Amino acid sequence: MPVYLDHAATTPVTPHALAAFTEQAARGGNPSSLHSAGQRARRALEDARESLAASLGAHPSEVVLTSGGTEADNLAVKGLFWGRRDADPRRTRILCSSIEHHAVMDAVEWLERHEGAEVVWLPCGSDGVTRLEAVRSELEHDPSSIALIAVMWANNEVGALQPIADIAALAAEHGVPVHSDAVQAFGHVPVNFAASGLATMAVSGHKVGAPVGTGALVVRRNAVLTPVQHGGGQQRGLRSGTLDAAGAAAFAAAAADAVARLPEEAARLEALRHRLVDGVLREVPEARLSGPADPAERLPGIAHFTFPGCEGDSLLFLLDMMGVEASTGSACTAGVPRPSHVLLAMGLTEEQARGAQRFSLGWSSGEDDVDALLAVVGRAFQQARQAGMAGHASSIRTASSR
Repeated sequence: MPVYLDHAATTPVTPHALAAFTEQAARGGNPSSLHSAGQRARRALEDARESLAASLGAHPSEVVLTSGGTEADNLAVKGLFWGRRDADPRRTRILCSSIEHHAVMDAVEWLERHEGAEVVWLPCGSDGVTRLEAVRSELEHDPSSIALIAVMWANNEVGALQPIADIAALAAEHGVPVHSDAVQAFGHVPVNFAASGLATMAVSGHKVGAPVGTGALVVRRNAVLTPVQHGGGQQRGLRSGTLDAAGAAAFAAAAADAVARLPEEAARLEALRHRLVDGVLREVPEARLSGPADPAERLPGIAHFTFPGCEGDSLLFLLDMMGVEASTGSACTAGVPRPSHVLLAMGLTEEQARGAQRFSLGWSSGEDDVDALLAVVGRAFQQARQAGMAGHASSIRTASSR
C-alpha cells in the first residue's frame, strides 16, 4: 500500500467525521424547510456551527459555512474590498503577502484587473516569514487608502508561521481590517479567532479530517462584507445557498477532535518531522531544507526541501513509482510548469525552485511512513538528477544545432 505524505493537500477523513457525515446524510432534510425534517436538519446544522465556533474561538454568529477555503478567501477578500471602498472611495489599496495561497493571490489580482485595486505585495525573508516592518511602513505611509490586509496564518508550502497577532495589532491602530487564510494552521497550531484581532479568517474541513467541500469563513460581527453571491439570504445574507448539514456535522466533529488532541499531536508530528528531516539530509546531503529553522516558527507536520539538479515533478513521479506519495508544493497548482511563487519570494532562483518537494504528515502518519520514504529517497533523487542532466544536455545539443 502506498505511503501517503501529502496531508497538507488533503488528509484522510477521520472515523468520527465520517460517522457524523453518514448519520446526518441518512436523515436528510433541507435546513431552510419549515417541516419536521427541515427543522431537524436545522438543529443539526446549528449544533455543528456552535461546536465549530468553540473550536475556532469564535461566536457561532461569526461562523459562515462555505464549500471550503477557496470560497471563504474569495468572500473575505472581495467582500472586504467592496465594503471598504463603498464606504470610502479612497480605499483601493490591498496589502497582501507575497507567499499567499492562490485562493487569495488570484482574488487580489482579479480585483486589481477588474475593480481598480492597487496591490502592494509584502516581502518576506529567506525563511518565508512576512516582514513586519514592511507592513508598518505601508500602514504609516497612507492608511486612509488601504482597503484591507491579507496575510496567511501559515504558509502551505514551507510551513512558515506568520506574525498574525503583530500584523493585526498594527492594522488596528489605523482601523484597517486584516484577513488571514488559516487553512493550513487550523487544527495544527493554536488558532483563536477572538484573540487574533482579525476581521475575517478562512478555514477548510479537508485539512483536518472532514470531507472535501466543507469550510468556513469566520467574520467578526462589526466587519462589513459585500456578498459575492446572492440568493436566499442564508447566513446573514453573506453566503446564500442551501446549507449542507451533513458536511457541517462532519467538519465540526473533525475540528473538535483536532483541537482536543492538538498539543500531543503537534509534539508527535514534530518528532516525526525531525526524524524525516534528519533522514533526508543523511540520504541526500545535497538537499536543502526550506523555511524557518526554529520549530516554534513553523507547522509541525511540513518538511519542504529543494533538491538541486533535478525537476521536482520528476522526483515526485519516481517517488510515486516507489510507493511514496508526496508533492512539489500546492496541489491547487499541480501540473502547472512554473516555479513556486513562494520560493521565488523567498529569494530562490527559478532553477532552485524547480527542484522542490514537500513531505507533509498528518493524523494517520507513523514512523513506518517516514522509514519508507528514507529507504527510497536517495535512489529517487539520483535517478531524477540523471534525468535532469540528460534533459539539460539534450537542450544544449538542440540549441547548438540551430
